[in-house]
Amino acid sequence: MESADVEDFIEQNLHLSDLVETFRSISESNKHWKSRREFIFRNINDYEDPHLDHLLALSMVWANHVFLGCRYNPVLLEEVKVMAEGIIVEDAPVFKTRDELIKQQQKR
Repeated sequence: MESADVEDFIEQNLHLSDLVETFRSISESNKHWKSRREFIFRNINDYEDPHLDHLLALSMVWANHVFLGCRYNPVLLEEVKVMAEGIIVEDAPVFKTRDELIKQQQKR
């Protein structure tokens, strides 16, 4: 589902949009929430009650990885990356692992 498709989906499902808005964390910036909200809308049809909590957890894993650089099990990360395909996050931070930093220091 493209970003424009997500916006069309929201317009056609205002009741669902209101529900999804309740999932926003008080600490999420607008950019963070916009991206996580798109992740949720792209995948919500695959996770209806009582599995909605699982989708919300996956959306947090994806957002934490993208915005905070958190690392998770590679299988889990691959799953959320596939779920997030096509989501464009502008000015996403770039993180380096400890190993990458050490390797960079050793080259000097």
